[in-house]
Amino acid sequence: MSAPVQGDAAGSDAAGHDESTVVLVWRVVAWVIVAATFGFLINNYLIFWRGWPGAMPLLEGLGLFGGGKSLSGETATFGWMQVLVYAACLVGPVVFVLSRKSRGLRRDSQSMTDLSAFIIRASFWAVVFVGLVDMTLSFLRVEGLLDSIVGSELTTELGRSQFRGPYVHMPLILLAIIVACFTRTLGFTWLALLVVIAEFSIVITRFIFSYEQAFQGDLVRFWYAALFLFASAYTLIEEGHVRVDVLYAGFTKRTRGWVNAVGSLILGIGLCWVILCVGHWGKSSIINSPLLNIEVSQSGFGMYVKYLMAGFLGIFAISMMIQFASYLLESIAEIREEAGGQEVEPELVH
Repeated sequence: MSAPVQGDAAGSDAAGHDESTVVLVWRVVAWVIVAATFGFLINNYLIFWRGWPGAMPLLEGLGLFGGGKSLSGETATFGWMQVLVYAACLVGPVVFVLSRKSRGLRRDSQSMTDLSAFIIRASFWAVVFVGLVDMTLSFLRVEGLLDSIVGSELTTELGRSQFRGPYVHMPLILLAIIVACFTRTLGFTWLALLVVIAEFSIVITRFIFSYEQAFQGDLVRFWYAALFLFASAYTLIEEGHVRVDVLYAGFTKRTRGWVNAVGSLILGIGLCWVILCVGHWGKSSIINSPLLNIEVSQSGFGMYVKYLMAGFLGIFAISMMIQFASYLLESIAEIREEAGGQEVEPELVH
């Protein structure tokens, strides 16, 4: 009798070991996705803002990816540092997961959700601060009041996007990040209210006072774009997005887990990588170009925030990438039927 019992125990231990290995692998995959996102953004900044060569030219020069000019000296050093950034994106998650084997899928998923929420929270405060300050500057400038407040020299500088961006917008964005560290609200309700107030002010000033300026419409578009793009990641975790698949509501939790896992990994994360790569691949890319040039609208005395609106698309892709990685782990936990999942009523799933 003892031999079969020992055999069963050995089989159970092996099965348990296999399951724990599966959990570790999925956790590593999710964290690599998150780390690679930031690694890509760091290298994008180093290449196009700091003039570093990039990892690919270095590897091409070594003959690993076709022919290319060999880098040397300081340029090669910078290239190797960028290669190390990507290497850290692979090694770091492995070390993190192996050093915290007991964390589990749902805990890692919550950590990613918290990270995404912080990014969105900071972005929310940034658009509020930048919107109010830039709108005020544009109003004072178009009415000729700015010169008497700050002087003619500073007024001229504030009329240049290359000055207003780094010296007005960037400090406000830094302030927003600091505020986000001490707040826990995502503020979407307040941002929606601000959009309504901004639009209502246009109606009042246009039809009652016959007054309308370009900065008023710019403010509405600035906040409106932020509201929809920033709220996407939060809506994803709250099951608020509309599902075209009418069969989903009738699926079991395990089947829903499979659907969400496959959708997150292939469609969701894949789409986010397409947005990041298309938007950041070169100097003239749709996100890089406006940010590098601090592009503004041609409306004369409007707001100087057009380049930030291009960055909204990047924030959308980053926050959604992290949230899809979180959703992936949550879905794997549902497939494994782990306790502690979020309950979603079938009739509320569209």
